[in-house]
Amino acid sequence: MKAVDLGLLTSVSAPTVHPGGGRAVVSVTHPSLEADATVGQLWTVPLTGHAAPKRLTRGFRDVAPQFSPDGRLIAFLRAVPKSAPQLYVVDAAGGEPVQATDRTLGVSEFAWAPDGRSLAFVSRTPEQGRYGTVDGLEPDAESPRRISTLNYRANGVGYITDRRSHVFSIPVPDVWGEPLVQPAPTAEGTSPARPLVVEPRQLTDGDWDDHGVAFSPDGTTLAFLSARHDSRDDDLRENVFLLTIGSDEEPRDVTGAFGDFSAGAVGYGLNGVLYFSAQDVGPTGRDFVARNTALFAFDSVDSAPRRLTDPETVDLTGSDIVAFEDDSVLVLDAVRGGVVLTAVTSQGAARRLTDEQSIVNGAAAAGELVVVSISDATSAGDVAVVEPTGLRRLTDFSRALRGSGVIAGRELTVAARDGYPVHGWVVVPEGEGPHPVLLNIHGGPYASYTGALFDEAQVYADAGYAVVMCNPRGSAGYGQEHGRVIRQAMGTVDLTDVLDFLDGALEANAGFDASRVGIMGGSYGGYLTAWTIAHDHRFAAAIVERGFLDPVAFVGTSDIGSFFGDEYTGTDPELIASQSPQAVVEQVTTPTLVMHSANDLRCPLSQAERYYAALKRNGAEAELLVFPGEDHELSRGGRPRHRRERFDAILDWWARYLPSSRNAL
Repeated sequence: MKAVDLGLLTSVSAPTVHPGGGRAVVSVTHPSLEADATVGQLWTVPLTGHAAPKRLTRGFRDVAPQFSPDGRLIAFLRAVPKSAPQLYVVDAAGGEPVQATDRTLGVSEFAWAPDGRSLAFVSRTPEQGRYGTVDGLEPDAESPRRISTLNYRANGVGYITDRRSHVFSIPVPDVWGEPLVQPAPTAEGTSPARPLVVEPRQLTDGDWDDHGVAFSPDGTTLAFLSARHDSRDDDLRENVFLLTIGSDEEPRDVTGAFGDFSAGAVGYGLNGVLYFSAQDVGPTGRDFVARNTALFAFDSVDSAPRRLTDPETVDLTGSDIVAFEDDSVLVLDAVRGGVVLTAVTSQGAARRLTDEQSIVNGAAAAGELVVVSISDATSAGDVAVVEPTGLRRLTDFSRALRGSGVIAGRELTVAARDGYPVHGWVVVPEGEGPHPVLLNIHGGPYASYTGALFDEAQVYADAGYAVVMCNPRGSAGYGQEHGRVIRQAMGTVDLTDVLDFLDGALEANAGFDASRVGIMGGSYGGYLTAWTIAHDHRFAAAIVERGFLDPVAFVGTSDIGSFFGDEYTGTDPELIASQSPQAVVEQVTTPTLVMHSANDLRCPLSQAERYYAALKRNGAEAELLVFPGEDHELSRGGRPRHRRERFDAILDWWARYLPSSRNAL
């Protein structure tokens, strides 16, 4: 795979399954270099017989499909260029979709009411005078913002206190009715235009964000997540709220009295049991470091919830909760670089439905039928049915990508200097070598590399580099103890783990050139890259991307600056300095490319600017590359042309300082 092949990198959404079980529908998207945007449509995938998948819609970007409870309709989100996504509904048999919302800032998520007559959705409500609510009023001409909280911005969004997300309800539009036409002018003048959509009913409000909506099976209750407690600006607690449909009562917090929860998802089982997933963030409400997400269930919403999974060994971070059979739900467990589909009963009995070789990205069920979207070493996204003998794959959306050249990673475990097993992969380019080597470090730090196809490793391997990547202590997927060991000890065993894994990979692969090695990483990977080159000078060059580089300056500039550094590096000035790349930047002699995005609010641009300036002032070879208009997610979700230019810049840097047989000036 080359940088120009980005358009072949096809992603597949979580599926939705027809209640009758005959077919699934997914969103299939890809970065388009021509449109300079992510584009895609809904596809229908037959689950039986030999019929091929086919495109169902033809929008610019159609995502998040959901069948109605009776299977007659499909709701989804559609975005057109330069506009926010809106909720649409289409006949499940096909036809012209009907627009259901016209929200100034779009719709982020939705849920069908069980009777299929209405939809609940989440949308940000802009403060009057901002965000296009007044025609012709440009952002620079808006009134000043008065800020009194610590948390007032979010990466990828911007300011949030003047556009809170809340829950709304609308009746389902009649997709079979007479199309709306606008009245023509008459001799008496032009009649007012008819509204394209019904005005939604707002169900929640307040100076907080509501999200994660789920209806109870009888349709009388809507569950959602929110942080409404008085100390919400100082902690990470988020609770489950229940709203009685048709009532004027305020939503009820059903978890806040029973623990220090930071809830991530909520959902109902088919038998009406209420489930939610959450981290336990402790008495301070801020102890988030390497805290795995567990599943909980209520016997009664008046009693304490029961924990169903062990957070030491099971991590449901990022998992939806999917109703399955009568007394079970489906969740996703991140473990050892895999994501395993797991069924959990309301009593806590669990069984794995897939193995660690596939990365399950989403699941849906109809009766005993389970359909998943997956990725693996040779596919960026496909649809499969879960069967007792394994996965029965139904699509091959990555066929063209494999035709461009895909190299499966080789799994490797290396004993660190203290004997601890460090797990990871190497991607070996074609040819005998010796190959120059790139040590890649992932972000997080509580994240992980997986065995799935990774576009960055593929591009570097195609250019002739052996790619080494591992999950050192501090990473996710190996238990909480593995992740928490670097809490207020960053740059200790995580540093030695990546170096020991590199040495082990060099020793295990005769075709790797141990004398020609580069190092690179983004976010926490940028942190550990910058920390490593201050302490180990073996590397021909380095790339520090969107890094957490100066814990002191992080406070007050990052959207997570009020808590992230306090928990990871501590609050004692000497302790912080002992873990800060900015504090040891004068020790760097490695040629270093510093890459960042102008709109990054997670690791703000000032982190890169301060670090780059110090490198230059200390005489190190360094360059700063800044991408306009991008945020922290550039490498994964940025403009496709910027993503290609990013790859071009990376390969240019390596061609200068670590040339390969296929990448040289």
